[in-house]
Amino acid sequence: MSVTTAVVLAAGEGTRLRPLTRNRPKPMLPAATRPILEHVLDALVEAGLQRLVLVVGYRRQRVQEHVGPEYRNVPVEYVTQYKQLGSGHALAQAREAVSGSVLVVNGDHLVEVEAVQRVVDRFETDDAPATLGVIERDDPRGYGAVTLDGDELVEIVENPETDAYRLINAGIYAFDETVFERIEATPRTAGELALTDTIERMLERDRVSVSRVGGLWVDATYPWDLLSVTTSVLDHGRVNLPERRPGVWAAESAQVHETATLRPPVAVAADTEVGPSSVLGPAVAVGRNATVGANVTVERSLLDADTRLGNGVTLVDSICGESVTVGVGVTVPGGPADIQVDDRVFRGRRLGAVLADRVQVGGAATLVPGTLVGPGASVETGATVDGQVPENGRVVR
Repeated sequence: MSVTTAVVLAAGEGTRLRPLTRNRPKPMLPAATRPILEHVLDALVEAGLQRLVLVVGYRRQRVQEHVGPEYRNVPVEYVTQYKQLGSGHALAQAREAVSGSVLVVNGDHLVEVEAVQRVVDRFETDDAPATLGVIERDDPRGYGAVTLDGDELVEIVENPETDAYRLINAGIYAFDETVFERIEATPRTAGELALTDTIERMLERDRVSVSRVGGLWVDATYPWDLLSVTTSVLDHGRVNLPERRPGVWAAESAQVHETATLRPPVAVAADTEVGPSSVLGPAVAVGRNATVGANVTVERSLLDADTRLGNGVTLVDSICGESVTVGVGVTVPGGPADIQVDDRVFRGRRLGAVLADRVQVGGAATLVPGTLVGPGASVETGATVDGQVPENGRVVR
């Protein structure tokens, strides 16, 4: 295989995922019981890539400390994008760390190992300077839609306003050694340099081949998308934990009380405790070192590492960040809600609540569907929360 190095673009914050990204970059958010980035790196290693170059930026220490100098015995090198000025600019930072042909992937999109292999195989059997992975989607809006002529790229249309397209850019690329010169020659748009701009310039003089890929391909743009990502991971069985029975994964060190019920699909990570008569699932993932009290009900939710749920909690359609504490008898009902992100309102989104890192919720509190609570915030006992709570904010009864 001539393509042995992969560059992973993992420098962005993911601003539309706030408040979850206040303390970590988007690739480090959980997809079930592990960071999104780990799923990406798994696909690269299992596809046979022999060297990984990670482009880091926002909260880069979180990535470097978690991944370290190697991943599954594959060496890892880091380069820094100090200002997030687009995907092309991010790849350009890796120029001195790369020689020859290179595979490029986004660090915040879950992909299948087979998709990576198909792009590499197509690139190595074609004489085009670049190969782009494309995948079919019913609704291309919010992505880069593509038009093809056979197995060659004709056009990329970013964020189309119509659903007439059926193929989108999967964010998996293979390039020959000229890619960095081509990036350098690409004009910036509004101060940013997108990798797709470079690809479009390639089309003026060269061919860009495509490889159709399939399987698991998910991305989180807004907080509630993490619930869909987790469900997809569980449904596809992409869980690195022992499967105790079909659709139920639990680490050997997880302590699940004999009267507790795990309803598939559900995953419980290492060193977690689940108390008596609690019910977890369906579509629930619990991170490392979490504690779930007695008589707790959790459905369609994601609990990150070190989360603490007191006795009698009801948690539906919700996300808890790291080190969140939820007191006795707290209720977070699920259901549709209107949620504002920046200056846009999303109507009818299925979301109970998002509790960012280190949030503390006092006993008997109620969180109205669609509530977003910033990191370090606190909710007093018996309070009702509706809307958004800022970082380190306080809600009183």
